[in-house]
Formats: sequence, structure tokens, C-alpha cells
Amino acid sequence: MQRESIDPIPSWGLLIVRGVLAILFGVLALAHPLAALAALVILFGVWAFIDGVSALALFVGGWRSWPVVIIGLLGIAAGFVTFFRPGITAIGLYAAVASWSILRGAFEIALAIRLRRRIAGEGWLIFGGISSLVFGALLIALPMAGMLALAWLIGVYALIFGAAMIGLGARVRRIVHPRPTTTAPTMITPQPV
Repeated sequence: MQRESIDPIPSWGLLIVRGVLAILFGVLALAHPLAALAALVILFGVWAFIDGVSALALFVGGWRSWPVVIIGLLGIAAGFVTFFRPGITAIGLYAAVASWSILRGAFEIALAIRLRRRIAGEGWLIFGGISSLVFGALLIALPMAGMLALAWLIGVYALIFGAAMIGLGARVRRIVHPRPTTTAPTMITPQPV
């Protein structure tokens, strides 16, 4: 009977960087909701590409898990599609973003289920995966919504996902670098001779 290999704990720093990048993207999307479709497509493409590269960096950094590779490849692919097809229509953007988000959410939940064997706190990744699934479902349910609604949905999703990644990174950091416990000094009582 072969024992299942246990994945190493992911780099907490990369998880936090992913979260910060997602939050920065969310703030930009909310601050400039009336930007042209091309600018939004490029902004999304940059975020998806950077997120994909950072997921692959987690894999190269020692977190040998196939869902991490798939998340990374999906992000890079979504980035390339938006870079080389900047004239994509709003419906095309809906389809690309919704598909990427739903697939990503499913793989994040699968990764969290696998991660629960290693650390407590996988709920943050499940939360991120559920937010990805809900975001994709909202895009499918609201195909005729304007660019303002899309920008706000993307911005809010990025903020929620970023917060989830920062929470997961902080949890992993506490596991990797636990706080030293201090013990109260004990009184030494003299022993009778």
C-alpha cells in the first residue's frame, strides 16, 4: 500500500502577494468603472496573467499540486486571449471572464479539499473558490448588464478574492512561523538537605 504524499505548505508570501494584486485590481476597476471596454479587457488580462504566473510560482516554489498548475495555466490563457483579441465584445468578455471564474472556483475548492489534510484554515480558499463560482454565475445570469455593472462586479469580486488570499496567507504564515510561547517563571523551592 503506497502512502499518499503530502504537499508542502504553500509560500504565505506569494499568497499575500496574490491577494494584494487582486485588491489593487479591484480598486482600479471600481475607481474607473466607465473606462473603455478595451481598457477593461487589457486590465483584466494583465490581472489574469499575473495571477496565473503567481499560481505557477507557487508550484515551482514547492507546492506540487495539479490544481495549482491548472489555475495558473487558466490565468495565463485568459491573459493571452485578452492581449491578442483586444477587440472582444462585451458578450465575449462575459463568456471569457465567466468561464475562467467558474473553472477557477471549481479548482480552488478541489485544492482546498486537498489542503485540509495539511493545515487548518482551508476555509479561506473555499471562500475564494465560492466567490469565483458566484461571480461567474452572476455574469451568466446578467449578460445584458452594462459595462458599469461588469466593472463593479469584477472589482467587488477581486476585492473579496484578494481578502480571502490574504487571510489564507496570514493563516499559513502563522503555521509556518508560530509565535513563541512564553512561560511564566517558576519558583524554585529549596530542598531540605
